[in-house]
Amino acid sequence: MPENKVTTTPVDQTKTDVFKRAAPAHEKQFHQKLVSAEEAVKQVKSGDFVYVHPGCAAPQRLLDFLVARYQELSEVKIMHLMAMSKADYANPGMEGHFRHIAFFTGKNVREAINAGRADYMPVFLSEIPRLFYSKRVPVDVALIHVSPPDEHGFCSYGVGVECTKAAAETAKIVIAQVNPNMPRVLGDNFIHVRKVAYFVESHDPLLELPRVRMSPAFEEIGKNVASLIEDGATLQLGIGGIPDAVLHYLRDRKHLGVHTEMFSDGMVELVEQGIVTNEKKTLHAGKIIASFVLGTRPLFDFMHNNPIVEFHPSDYVNDPFIISQNYKMVSVNSALQVDLTGQVCADSIGDMVYSGFGGQVDFVRGASRAKEGKAVIALLSTAKDGEISRISTYLDEGAGVVTSRADVHYVVTEFGIADLHGKTLRERAKALINIAHPKFREELEQGARKRRLL
Repeated sequence: MPENKVTTTPVDQTKTDVFKRAAPAHEKQFHQKLVSAEEAVKQVKSGDFVYVHPGCAAPQRLLDFLVARYQELSEVKIMHLMAMSKADYANPGMEGHFRHIAFFTGKNVREAINAGRADYMPVFLSEIPRLFYSKRVPVDVALIHVSPPDEHGFCSYGVGVECTKAAAETAKIVIAQVNPNMPRVLGDNFIHVRKVAYFVESHDPLLELPRVRMSPAFEEIGKNVASLIEDGATLQLGIGGIPDAVLHYLRDRKHLGVHTEMFSDGMVELVEQGIVTNEKKTLHAGKIIASFVLGTRPLFDFMHNNPIVEFHPSDYVNDPFIISQNYKMVSVNSALQVDLTGQVCADSIGDMVYSGFGGQVDFVRGASRAKEGKAVIALLSTAKDGEISRISTYLDEGAGVVTSRADVHYVVTEFGIADLHGKTLRERAKALINIAHPKFREELEQGARKRRLL
């Protein structure tokens, strides 16, 4: 996933009156649990497993006060997916006090993981909630970020429910940073005030992830991927230059739907233009189904109390069986490297951990089993300013296979589309060489001959 500088936006003061909307009984319960951040994080003890709400929902205020206690604490495990927050708990000098466990590696913890100060857990996003429910991964304290309670006492998990609902439901103690800037997003995306042990009031702007500028190569990939998407298709797209480019080239399509683990700002434009209507979906017709977003304030405002958007936890949204029920399901995921047999590496560069499994395999398998579904892996043909081919004879030493060659269907670069499903190793090698950067094709052909693929 492309990385960008995180920015924030000013607090919207017009939303602060939302604290007054809860019914008297719920409002009283809420205020009885309202404490300072400093007091709330004192509930974390040495040896605890602490889950942190990830993405743009990361509760930075709670994290800051928790890290400030580092000298009092030892062996606290801090777990999360990729978070837009600072990760001071993973800095040099925090060894023995905090140990990060990444379910997906972001830029803020990548150096710590590869230096051995933090840990990476390879796991399908669809299976993380089960780790919490089964207690295989315990949760002592959940640090979450929610909208203020409504008149019924329910707070929304806002911009991300993903694995957070499961963590909060299994945690011994739930501490919620409550914020009027957090949108109230509908779906299976709520927690009641009675389930929260402590509330910490915040008016901080949510963390944001700006859009990536489209390069000419991204545009060509976008055109190629868009050519595989028909009217009435249901989409799963991630974030970054490639997904944005794909969305850009879908402006002549009709009745598209969305079932995706996450989406970003570009999706809003297709909704407003009447291209994404969700009307032809065979599952959750009329609804965008997702579990989190990464984006900017306009995206968050679009989702607030919007009936078209439903968030559901990752064990539902990413379940391949659920995904496969969408007619013409098209999944588009990225990769770091693809070898000539079709093996996809998406979480590491050699033996250096870069990101994670996320939902790639969940959606590849779900889309490939859907009626008229298509599973697409899209990537730039080169890396390091054109010095390295991402289509390679072999995966680099130490590189991990995220999506197996038996799972892969379409591989797309700026130079074309390779349809690998039902193809032999020889046919795959030929197809992949044809979509590699032209300056590497001769070298790849020689490598294929050495591997006896040609």
